[in-house]
Amino acid sequence: MDATGLKAMQAPLKEAYRDDASRALITLRAKGSIDDQSIACKVETGRALAVAGLHPATGGSGLELCSGDMLLEALVACAGVTLKAVATALEFKLGAATVEAEGDLDFRGTLGVAKDAPVGFRAIRLNFGLDSDEPQERIDALLKLTERYCVVFQTINTRPELTVSAQR
Repeated sequence: MDATGLKAMQAPLKEAYRDDASRALITLRAKGSIDDQSIACKVETGRALAVAGLHPATGGSGLELCSGDMLLEALVACAGVTLKAVATALEFKLGAATVEAEGDLDFRGTLGVAKDAPVGFRAIRLNFGLDSDEPQERIDALLKLTERYCVVFQTINTRPELTVSAQR
């Protein structure tokens, strides 16, 4: 897809959202069920069933998906799609590109071993490998816009309002 095709595809959506902001508000959902045989949660992905379990550093077998890995994978996926869309819109000359995310966890927090150890990532690093002859200013603009419009990045970065509830 080129910039013209992308803009043509998005133009009616942008216009509709400008005319009626409520049309842009969509609730995404994820659903899973607790496995009755092991410490795992079966998550419906829309394409397949993903089974998440404990990371080996917390006693897991390593056969199930780790939720921390899934978070990083969601960041990589969103950042990659956003980078490609922004590059397309900017008519940025981009050959091959890779996206990598890595995050540091202290499992003492997750296991309740040390109260001063955080539960969750201490740091996350997102890195792009770009095959491009574009000048550095254009690369900087591409990265700035990718960061700005990547939903997963911005969600992690701005900390949304979170609520937890249970129904019986």
